[in-house]
Amino acid sequence: MSNSDAVNGRRFAGNNVAITGGTSGIGLALVDAFLAEGASVLTCARSPDSLAAIQQDRPGLHTVVADVTQPEGRSAFLNAIHTHFGDLDIFVSNAGLLVEHDFARHEVSDNELASEFSLNLVAPVQLTASVLAQFERIKAITLVSSGYALVTPTRSPTYGAAKAGLHGFAEGLRRQLSERQIHVLEVLPPLVDTPATAHRSAAKISPESVAAETLSSLHARRPMALVGQTKWLPLLLRVMPARIADIVSKT
Repeated sequence: MSNSDAVNGRRFAGNNVAITGGTSGIGLALVDAFLAEGASVLTCARSPDSLAAIQQDRPGLHTVVADVTQPEGRSAFLNAIHTHFGDLDIFVSNAGLLVEHDFARHEVSDNELASEFSLNLVAPVQLTASVLAQFERIKAITLVSSGYALVTPTRSPTYGAAKAGLHGFAEGLRRQLSERQIHVLEVLPPLVDTPATAHRSAAKISPESVAAETLSSLHARRPMALVGQTKWLPLLLRVMPARIADIVSKT
């Protein structure tokens, strides 16, 4: 990337970027943000119709149908990176889903739990391992976590547990990759305004705000992108842990 690219707001011009779950919400906002800055972008999703819909207005976008919780889906995603790019600069693990469970009232099946943890924790770790093994020149790993990694929401203990696991993975991975100078960024947004959160009345931020802070944090090589209300969350949890945890857990 030239200095003129950075000055003109194209900080990621010439970079190859692969993003999981890029057809809506934060994922789609990240796709658009990287494309706007001159990056070559590939994204995946389980629905071919959803991929076709977003690609229609983004002719430069590469897509592949892939369920990253399955070995064949992860292989399809990685093979598409090799086919379209040959090499990779930035990997963004974004695909995830908050599922509400009330363990006090209902039994949650083994299959439900396995599926949820596979998407929110296991698949990001597995894909990160494969990306690091197959693309030696990679510059950055970005893991989209959540403010709920720091305070588990009452409505979804499993989501908080999975994101807390991803938070710990990012922390340890950052230390391991420091000698290779690979930047590990964890993104911790608060409640985001998407169709999946339409039923929640708490304060929300836009997916575009999350994407903007993610790119800024990548460019500045920060360890974490604390977005919106989460900017002050680590400090407040030290000052008023019980009170802040109670407030956040109810969002």
